[in-house]
Amino acid sequence: MNVLMISPGYPAEMASFTRGLAQSGASVIGLGDQPAGALPAAARDALAHYVQVGSLASEDHVVATVAELARQVRIDQLQCLWEPYMVLAARLREGLGLPGLTVAQTLPFRDKEQMKQLLDAAGVRTPRHHAARTVAGVWAAAEQTGYPLIVKPVDGAGSADTYRADSAAELDAILPMVRHVPQVSVEEFIDGEEFTYDTICADGQVLVENICQYHPRPLATKMHEWISPITMALRDLDDPGLQGGRELGAAVLAVLGFRDGFTHMEWYRKADGEVVFGEIGARPPGARTVDVMNYATDADLFTAWAQAVTAGRIFARVERRYNAGSVFKRARGAGRITGYEGLDKLLAEYREHVAALELLPVGAPRRDWRATTVSDGMVIVRHRELAKAMEIAQRFAAELHLYAG
Repeated sequence: MNVLMISPGYPAEMASFTRGLAQSGASVIGLGDQPAGALPAAARDALAHYVQVGSLASEDHVVATVAELARQVRIDQLQCLWEPYMVLAARLREGLGLPGLTVAQTLPFRDKEQMKQLLDAAGVRTPRHHAARTVAGVWAAAEQTGYPLIVKPVDGAGSADTYRADSAAELDAILPMVRHVPQVSVEEFIDGEEFTYDTICADGQVLVENICQYHPRPLATKMHEWISPITMALRDLDDPGLQGGRELGAAVLAVLGFRDGFTHMEWYRKADGEVVFGEIGARPPGARTVDVMNYATDADLFTAWAQAVTAGRIFARVERRYNAGSVFKRARGAGRITGYEGLDKLLAEYREHVAALELLPVGAPRRDWRATTVSDGMVIVRHRELAKAMEIAQRFAAELHLYAG
């Protein structure tokens, strides 16, 4: 099977999915705007051929390039897991007559307003929401939605350009920060705990499911630099408190007609037990969450995804063995990393439960914490008992310090 992979080396985790396709037996052709020499080694080694284009955003040029490529080699499948180019991928599939999401099926995964309208019509509980393209439109939507509310791009990913307003004065302060966004969604703020529902599907069947809980919610993480965010993949998906989220996830997949590949959904659980849909992408979760899922299962879900989309099944059983959590660290100060504090003590106490440790080396420049969740370092911990896994993660969040100067 020949699989055309859009952007096989960027973002960084795409290299692992490209590797997974090769390991599943596919002959992988890469198409991207990086020079071949800039591809991560894992992607480069997995590719049978690579085609560089000037820019993936130049859709007509990419379509012409792929049409010419298809005249030279048979293309059986086209995969794209990077959200900005999923509509392009759907357009290419339609042009080549390939299976997978069409443009019409892809758009609701990219347009949060269209997504919620479809779910509203099917009776799925979503936040009250209104789209707006102008400042006047935002104010009108706010009047209909009420406070507190969230303003975010209709086609955004993660918490980028997402803001909470508890009053008209706060909304007025936010508006200049979203002027560059063509269309926003003004939504009811749901007060509750925030979770994910992640799946790998084949032929409309869920083969792997995962639930993570965010500590704290991503919006708080975005607002405060001192926070070390924790994403905890939960071992016991049969916990009664999670069943509403699982049922919600199944309903959303059915309404949107998703059949093959990875999905990443976010949902809320209110204090009274009500579950509310947040949003969903036809892609894997970001911020190294697939790595967290791997450590929770002792599986390779990059290859499992590839098997699901190429063979319609996963060959090895995926079993949830641990609660696994990522902790992302942000250095104190500006400039370059100067040192760490607390690491030796924490490792002496918890080393057997630390699955991964990646900190920027001394001398490396700090990353912009507003632009990347991964920030200046990551620790992944795991334990069969949820309380213990949370204890360890919270200790690393509170007692491991990185400094820059």
